Amino acid sequence: MMWLATKRIFRSGLQNFFRNGFVSLSSVLVMTITLFIIVSVIVLGGFLGYSLNQVKNKVDVTVYFVTTANEPDILAVQKSLEALPEVDSVTYISRDQALANFQARHANDSLTLAALDELGANPLDASLDIKAKDPSQYAGIADFLNGDSSELLSSDGSKIIDTVNYSQNKLVIDRLNEIINSANTLGLWLAIIFIIISVIVTFNTIRLTIFMAKDEISVMRLVGASNKYVKGPFVVSGILCGLISSFIVLVLFAAITFAINRYYGAYFVGFNVFDYYMTSFFKILAIVCGSSILLGSLASYLAVQKYLQD
Repeated sequence: MMWLATKRIFRSGLQNFFRNGFVSLSSVLVMTITLFIIVSVIVLGGFLGYSLNQVKNKVDVTVYFVTTANEPDILAVQKSLEALPEVDSVTYISRDQALANFQARHANDSLTLAALDELGANPLDASLDIKAKDPSQYAGIADFLNGDSSELLSSDGSKIIDTVNYSQNKLVIDRLNEIINSANTLGLWLAIIFIIISVIVTFNTIRLTIFMAKDEISVMRLVGASNKYVKGPFVVSGILCGLISSFIVLVLFAAITFAINRYYGAYFVGFNVFDYYMTSFFKILAIVCGSSILLGSLASYLAVQKYLQD
């Protein structure tokens, strides 16, 4: 009996969807726009995350050691830094390596190289390049380096750290941290706003469908149909609208990201939009289908519920 009732509800829902073609098309269009915006936010979030990671990789704190610092003492400081939970990696650059890097950067600057030769000795200091797990953690690392810990001294107890360039990078680090926090907050609020808009618009569209079927609903209630049986077909129609909208958006985005990557890929500084979409396809599929089914069924349920209460 229950299977028969469920079958009738689904059949009535399909009939309502195709019978009210124009209204159903309007619902599909509205939900398609909403889902398109949600997927756009996801893809843009992926691009922003990629860009921020690129900037993160270029931001670090460098510790310069006095010229007389011994390599074993520097490596001991490196080991102490690597033990900190905030630190992601520490790269040691010896004085010889620093000189080689400097010469490579100024290979076409004969005056600079000539001035370096005049010195007759390597004027550059050994250093440690430190990358934190999160930009907000650089301040704590800098405080550790500027402290009086015995781990930062040489074997004979003398100070070997010359300078820490955190103050020079602090502005960039702070701005990067603000961008990350703002991007996360903006993405959350955009998702919430568009979900609310979708529910409201779909709700009113379904209300129009219900109004067109008011005589049918009145007959169903007169013959003793339960509220569940009355609501069922409209909920099925809402879910169908959502699934069709999901299919349209997924196909549309595959074509758009492919075209963007082919013709405008150079503007995305190494970020492959189409590859990101295809790699994240199943995650996007779950979000889009789940959102569309939830929005369609919820808006339909609320619309019918309000009509039955009026």
